Amino acid sequence: MRASRNDPLVTVVTPSYNQGRFIRQTIESVLAQDYPNVEYLVMDGGSSDETVPILREYAGRLQWVSKPDAGQGSAINEGWRRGRGEILAWLNSDDTYLPGAIGAAVAHLTRSPEDGAVYGEGYHTDESGRVMARYPTEPFDLHRLSETCFICQPTVFMRRSVVESLGYLDEALRFCMDYDFWIRIGRVSRFGHLPRFLATSRLHPDTKTLGRRREVYAEILPMVQRHYRRVPLSWIYAFSKEAAKSVDTGKTWSDGLRFAAKLAVVGTRTFVQYNGRVPLPAWLRRRQRDTVPRKV
Repeated sequence: MRASRNDPLVTVVTPSYNQGRFIRQTIESVLAQDYPNVEYLVMDGGSSDETVPILREYAGRLQWVSKPDAGQGSAINEGWRRGRGEILAWLNSDDTYLPGAIGAAVAHLTRSPEDGAVYGEGYHTDESGRVMARYPTEPFDLHRLSETCFICQPTVFMRRSVVESLGYLDEALRFCMDYDFWIRIGRVSRFGHLPRFLATSRLHPDTKTLGRRREVYAEILPMVQRHYRRVPLSWIYAFSKEAAKSVDTGKTWSDGLRFAAKLAVVGTRTFVQYNGRVPLPAWLRRRQRDTVPRKV
């Protein structure tokens, strides 16, 4: 399709490292979009599998680089800085866009100029790409975002002006740089919700979400505390449950008691660590303050 002068350029970046078995599906889902003005960059971290030969097949249809990098956040930021689009997105190398996703997101941002970003609905898929369930998306609420990450990352599209004002992704974060960024966006701008399925998010044993869950929660706790000055019980429980899994709970009733005891000990210690200095009245007042965006 031929772009008109009224079609804003969209820059999509795919960070990649040894995801050759999935990346072709990712690439094809971007190139098959019906929106006419897309700039696509794949930032590969020096893969040793079939990724680079696959990228060579798409010469002239996308831009790509394969070299060691400083991690996922660094690769995405570099891609965004290389790109020229006024709307930015990233699509991990095992996720896919659904037909019409980019056009739907651009249409929303065009008719809602006050929104600095927009996200849509998404599906969780398994290793083979089969749909497992709807991603548990919710309408945007900054306070609720402290309790759970209800935004499906590959469905998010952002204005470059907002991304640049925030200083891009935090490259020090390895697991929750997206969650951190959604909170940062929500504090300075309106975050639109598009009730349409835009993308799929693949779950398989090699993902950080499934394979390194305890490390993910351990990084989320201080990040959420930094933004909200306290950590909700939902994250305290999730981290404590993972930490207590070292206790065998599948043999006898006493194993279950030991698991419950460890869960209680870890949960109490973690709660005090992150919330011990927050008076209860201040905790209750946070909700009202969390829902008010701040200007850049």
